[in-house]
Amino acid sequence: MSAVIPGRHTADIEGDFVVFIIGMRVNHLWAVHKWLPVAAAMPKMQKALVQDPQSGYLAGENYFNPLTRTSCNIQYWRSFADLERFSKEPTQIHLEAWRAFNKAIGSNGMVGIWHETFQVKANQYECVYGNMPRFGLAKAGEHIDAVGVFKNARSRFTRPVTDNQKEDPTEEPTTRKTA
Repeated sequence: MSAVIPGRHTADIEGDFVVFIIGMRVNHLWAVHKWLPVAAAMPKMQKALVQDPQSGYLAGENYFNPLTRTSCNIQYWRSFADLERFSKEPTQIHLEAWRAFNKAIGSNGMVGIWHETFQVKANQYECVYGNMPRFGLAKAGEHIDAVGVFKNARSRFTRPVTDNQKEDPTEEPTTRKTA
């Protein structure tokens, strides 16, 4: 278990990134022979990603809700292109797992699978961690003290975009618009 870091912290990550949330649901509890191979595939993929720093995978967190029989893995990626390359590249472990799922499960309803993908533009996020180990986006990016421009949610969400985060370096620095 990771060590708790006392105090208030936030995350800072340079440039755009992708949040990918993926999971499965056990629809038929007694069909262990169907859902166990699906459940076992994710840790193998995560291990392969962690061992390949060039993959674009930054970090991830796993969750399981026994009441809904649903697992969830939140992943942080450098880009959608990196995520897509991992999902479709014949030499990557994902394609093999996807084919095995379709062969064993397909649309028979025994196991549900899902994912959601979000493209996050530079500085278009905010987060805070109090008395937590390095976690979530702070594991994917830089874990920093929540002080100064990072002190509260509004200031984290409206901080200026730095020169290296702008698309056109000749423009003036901008801030995020809030609703």
